[in-house]
Amino acid sequence: MKSWIAFWNILKKDVKNYYLKPPNISWGIIFPLSWTLMQLIRSPGGNISELLPGLISMSVLFGTTSMLAVTITFERSGRSFERLLLAPIGLSVMVLAKITGTIIFGIFNAFVPVVFASFFIDLSAVKWGLLLPAVLMIAITSSLTGLLIAVSAKQVFEAQTFSNFFRFPMLFLCGLFIPISNLPVFLRPVSYCLPLTYGADILRGTISGANTLSPILSFGVLSVFAAGLFLICRYNINRKWIL
Repeated sequence: MKSWIAFWNILKKDVKNYYLKPPNISWGIIFPLSWTLMQLIRSPGGNISELLPGLISMSVLFGTTSMLAVTITFERSGRSFERLLLAPIGLSVMVLAKITGTIIFGIFNAFVPVVFASFFIDLSAVKWGLLLPAVLMIAITSSLTGLLIAVSAKQVFEAQTFSNFFRFPMLFLCGLFIPISNLPVFLRPVSYCLPLTYGADILRGTISGANTLSPILSFGVLSVFAAGLFLICRYNINRKWIL
Protein backbone atom coordinates (compact mmCIF):
# COMPACT_ATOMS: atom_id res chain seq x y z
CA MET A 1 0.00 0.00 0.00
CA LYS A 2 2.82 2.43 0.84
CA SER A 3 4.41 1.74 -2.55
CA TRP A 4 1.18 2.61 -4.37
CA ILE A 5 0.78 5.81 -2.33
CA ALA A 6 4.34 6.79 -3.23
CA PHE A 7 3.68 5.85 -6.88
CA TRP A 8 0.58 8.05 -7.02
CA ASN A 9 2.25 11.03 -5.33
CA ILE A 10 5.28 10.94 -7.66
CA LEU A 11 3.01 10.69 -10.69
CA LYS A 12 0.77 13.53 -9.49
CA LYS A 13 3.77 15.76 -8.79
CA ASP A 14 5.25 15.16 -12.25
CA VAL A 15 1.95 15.88 -14.00
CA LYS A 16 1.44 19.07 -12.00
CA ASN A 17 4.98 20.43 -12.18
CA TYR A 18 6.33 19.40 -15.57
CA TYR A 19 3.60 19.03 -18.20
CA LEU A 20 3.72 22.71 -19.15
CA LYS A 21 7.46 23.33 -18.86
CA PRO A 22 8.84 25.20 -21.93
CA PRO A 23 10.86 22.22 -23.30
CA ASN A 24 7.73 20.05 -23.16
CA ILE A 25 5.67 22.70 -24.93
CA SER A 26 8.25 23.31 -27.67
CA TRP A 27 9.43 19.76 -28.41
CA GLY A 28 6.57 17.71 -27.01
CA ILE A 29 3.57 19.70 -28.28
CA ILE A 30 4.42 22.49 -30.73
CA PHE A 31 6.85 20.53 -32.94
CA PRO A 32 4.56 17.49 -33.49
CA LEU A 33 1.55 19.79 -33.85
CA SER A 34 3.21 22.01 -36.46
CA TRP A 35 4.50 18.96 -38.37
CA THR A 36 1.00 17.45 -38.29
CA LEU A 37 -0.66 20.61 -39.59
CA MET A 38 1.96 20.97 -42.32
CA GLN A 39 1.48 17.41 -43.55
CA LEU A 40 -2.31 17.44 -43.35
CA ILE A 41 -2.68 20.79 -45.11
CA ARG A 42 -0.26 20.04 -47.95
CA SER A 43 -1.49 16.51 -48.67
CA PRO A 44 -4.57 15.55 -50.66
CA GLY A 45 -7.32 13.83 -48.69
CA GLY A 46 -6.40 10.46 -50.16
CA ASN A 47 -2.89 10.52 -48.66
CA ILE A 48 -3.82 11.48 -45.11
CA SER A 49 -4.59 7.90 -44.09
CA GLU A 50 -1.07 6.96 -45.22
CA LEU A 51 0.53 9.83 -43.29
CA LEU A 52 -1.52 9.44 -40.10
CA PRO A 53 0.33 6.40 -38.64
CA GLY A 54 3.65 8.24 -38.97
CA LEU A 55 2.23 11.41 -37.45
CA ILE A 56 0.81 9.51 -34.47
CA SER A 57 4.09 7.67 -33.89
CA MET A 58 6.12 10.88 -34.15
CA SER A 59 3.84 12.71 -31.73
CA VAL A 60 4.19 9.94 -29.16
CA LEU A 61 7.97 9.72 -29.63
CA PHE A 62 8.63 13.45 -29.23
CA GLY A 63 6.11 13.85 -26.40
CA THR A 64 7.48 11.04 -24.25
CA THR A 65 11.19 11.71 -24.75
CA SER A 66 10.72 15.44 -24.12
CA MET A 67 8.80 14.75 -20.91
CA LEU A 68 11.49 12.44 -19.49
CA ALA A 69 14.24 14.90 -20.41
CA VAL A 70 12.46 17.54 -18.33
CA THR A 71 11.34 15.51 -15.31
CA ILE A 72 14.61 13.68 -14.70
CA THR A 73 17.10 16.45 -15.48
CA PHE A 74 15.20 19.19 -13.64
CA GLU A 75 15.04 17.04 -10.52
CA ARG A 76 18.67 16.02 -10.79
CA SER A 77 19.82 19.64 -11.11
CA GLY A 78 17.58 20.62 -8.17
CA ARG A 79 18.79 17.58 -6.18
CA SER A 80 15.23 16.45 -5.51
CA PHE A 81 15.85 13.21 -7.37
CA GLU A 82 18.41 12.18 -4.74
CA ARG A 83 15.68 12.44 -2.11
CA LEU A 84 13.52 10.06 -4.15
CA LEU A 85 16.40 7.59 -4.34
CA LEU A 86 16.75 7.74 -0.54
CA ALA A 87 13.01 7.29 0.06
CA PRO A 88 11.83 3.95 1.50
CA ILE A 89 10.28 2.77 -1.79
CA GLY A 90 11.45 0.25 -4.35
CA LEU A 91 13.53 1.49 -7.24
CA SER A 92 11.18 -0.20 -9.73
CA VAL A 93 8.20 1.65 -8.23
CA MET A 94 9.99 4.97 -8.55
CA VAL A 95 10.97 4.31 -12.18
CA LEU A 96 7.45 3.16 -13.06
CA ALA A 97 5.96 6.31 -11.49
CA LYS A 98 8.34 8.45 -13.55
CA ILE A 99 7.55 6.81 -16.87
CA THR A 100 3.79 6.58 -16.26
CA GLY A 101 3.44 10.36 -16.48
CA THR A 102 5.35 10.39 -19.75
CA ILE A 103 3.18 7.58 -21.13
CA ILE A 104 0.05 9.60 -20.35
CA PHE A 105 1.61 12.65 -22.02
CA GLY A 106 2.54 10.57 -25.08
CA ILE A 107 -0.95 9.08 -25.42
CA PHE A 108 -2.44 12.58 -25.23
CA ASN A 109 -0.08 13.70 -28.00
CA ALA A 110 -1.00 10.69 -30.13
CA PHE A 111 -4.57 11.85 -30.54
CA VAL A 112 -3.70 15.39 -31.63
CA PRO A 113 -3.12 14.32 -35.27
CA VAL A 114 -6.15 12.01 -35.05
CA VAL A 115 -8.39 14.94 -34.13
CA PHE A 116 -7.05 17.05 -37.01
CA ALA A 117 -7.28 14.15 -39.48
CA SER A 118 -10.95 13.61 -38.56
CA PHE A 119 -11.75 16.92 -40.29
CA PHE A 120 -10.31 15.62 -43.58
CA ILE A 121 -11.07 11.89 -43.73
CA ASP A 122 -13.54 9.35 -42.37
CA LEU A 123 -12.02 7.41 -39.47
CA SER A 124 -14.93 5.02 -38.97
CA ALA A 125 -12.96 2.12 -40.51
CA VAL A 126 -10.06 2.47 -38.07
CA LYS A 127 -9.50 -0.64 -35.94
CA TRP A 128 -9.49 1.12 -32.58
CA GLY A 129 -9.13 -2.16 -30.70
CA LEU A 130 -5.62 -2.53 -32.14
CA LEU A 131 -4.74 1.15 -32.44
CA LEU A 132 -5.11 1.91 -28.73
CA PRO A 133 -2.81 -0.91 -27.51
CA ALA A 134 -0.34 0.02 -30.26
CA VAL A 135 -0.24 3.64 -29.09
CA LEU A 136 0.26 2.42 -25.51
CA MET A 137 3.19 0.17 -26.49
CA ILE A 138 4.81 2.94 -28.55
CA ALA A 139 4.45 5.26 -25.56
CA ILE A 140 6.00 2.69 -23.21
CA THR A 141 9.03 1.92 -25.41
CA SER A 142 9.55 5.60 -26.26
CA SER A 143 9.33 6.56 -22.57
CA LEU A 144 11.94 3.97 -21.65
CA THR A 145 14.17 5.17 -24.49
CA GLY A 146 13.81 8.70 -23.13
CA LEU A 147 14.64 7.49 -19.63
CA LEU A 148 17.76 5.77 -20.94
CA ILE A 149 18.87 9.07 -22.48
CA ALA A 150 17.90 11.18 -19.44
CA VAL A 151 19.94 8.97 -17.12
CA SER A 152 23.13 10.08 -18.93
CA ALA A 153 22.31 13.82 -19.06
CA LYS A 154 22.77 16.46 -16.38
CA GLN A 155 20.89 19.37 -17.98
CA VAL A 156 17.67 19.63 -20.00
CA PHE A 157 19.42 20.94 -23.12
CA GLU A 158 21.84 17.99 -22.99
CA ALA A 159 18.98 15.50 -22.75
CA GLN A 160 17.10 17.17 -25.62
CA THR A 161 20.25 17.19 -27.75
CA PHE A 162 20.94 13.52 -27.06
CA SER A 163 17.29 12.73 -27.79
CA ASN A 164 17.49 14.39 -31.21
CA PHE A 165 20.34 12.08 -32.20
CA PHE A 166 17.81 9.24 -31.86
CA ARG A 167 14.52 10.91 -32.75
CA PHE A 168 15.29 12.44 -36.12
CA PRO A 169 16.99 9.36 -37.62
CA MET A 170 13.97 7.33 -36.46
CA LEU A 171 11.69 9.52 -38.59
CA PHE A 172 13.45 8.15 -41.67
CA LEU A 173 14.50 4.66 -40.57
CA CYS A 174 11.27 3.39 -38.95
CA GLY A 175 9.07 3.60 -42.02
CA LEU A 176 7.08 6.50 -40.62
CA PHE A 177 7.11 8.52 -43.85
CA ILE A 178 9.48 6.54 -46.10
CA PRO A 179 8.69 2.82 -46.61
CA ILE A 180 11.44 0.56 -45.34
CA SER A 181 11.46 -1.16 -48.75
CA ASN A 182 12.59 2.15 -50.28
CA LEU A 183 15.57 2.50 -47.94
CA PRO A 184 19.08 1.39 -48.99
CA VAL A 185 19.60 -2.31 -48.38
CA PHE A 186 22.28 -1.75 -45.73
CA LEU A 187 19.91 0.42 -43.65
CA ARG A 188 16.97 -1.99 -43.56
CA PRO A 189 18.41 -4.22 -40.78
CA VAL A 190 18.84 -1.07 -38.66
CA SER A 191 15.16 -0.27 -39.13
CA TYR A 192 14.13 -3.63 -37.68
CA CYS A 193 16.31 -3.01 -34.62
CA LEU A 194 14.16 0.00 -33.63
CA PRO A 195 10.94 -0.51 -31.62
CA LEU A 196 9.13 2.33 -33.38
CA THR A 197 9.26 0.32 -36.63
CA TYR A 198 6.92 -2.28 -35.19
CA GLY A 199 4.56 0.23 -33.57
CA ALA A 200 4.23 2.23 -36.78
CA ASP A 201 3.55 -0.99 -38.73
CA ILE A 202 0.66 -1.87 -36.40
CA LEU A 203 -0.76 1.62 -36.83
CA ARG A 204 -0.58 1.35 -40.62
CA GLY A 205 -2.53 -1.87 -40.40
CA THR A 206 -5.23 -0.37 -38.18
CA ILE A 207 -5.67 2.79 -40.29
CA SER A 208 -4.91 1.91 -43.91
CA GLY A 209 -4.45 -1.88 -43.85
CA ALA A 210 -0.89 -1.51 -45.19
CA ASN A 211 1.02 -3.36 -42.48
CA THR A 212 3.81 -5.69 -43.59
CA LEU A 213 4.24 -7.64 -40.33
CA SER A 214 1.85 -9.69 -38.24
CA PRO A 215 0.35 -7.62 -35.38
CA ILE A 216 1.05 -10.52 -32.99
CA LEU A 217 4.73 -10.48 -33.98
CA SER A 218 4.92 -6.69 -33.67
CA PHE A 219 3.31 -6.66 -30.21
CA GLY A 220 5.63 -9.45 -29.12
CA VAL A 221 8.74 -7.60 -30.29
CA LEU A 222 7.53 -4.38 -28.62
CA SER A 223 7.03 -6.27 -25.34
CA VAL A 224 10.58 -7.63 -25.55
CA PHE A 225 11.93 -4.14 -26.24
CA ALA A 226 9.95 -2.72 -23.30
CA ALA A 227 11.24 -5.35 -20.87
CA GLY A 228 14.81 -5.03 -22.10
CA LEU A 229 14.82 -1.23 -21.96
CA PHE A 230 13.36 -1.27 -18.44
CA LEU A 231 16.08 -3.60 -17.20
CA ILE A 232 18.80 -1.53 -18.87
CA CYS A 233 17.41 1.69 -17.40
CA ARG A 234 17.26 0.19 -13.93
CA TYR A 235 20.83 -1.09 -14.27
CA ASN A 236 22.08 2.33 -15.38
CA ILE A 237 20.29 4.07 -12.50
CA ASN A 238 21.88 1.64 -10.07
CA ARG A 239 25.31 2.09 -11.62
CA LYS A 240 25.32 5.88 -12.05
CA TRP A 241 23.14 7.21 -9.23
CA ILE A 242 23.22 4.72 -6.40
CA LEU A 243 26.42 2.74 -6.33
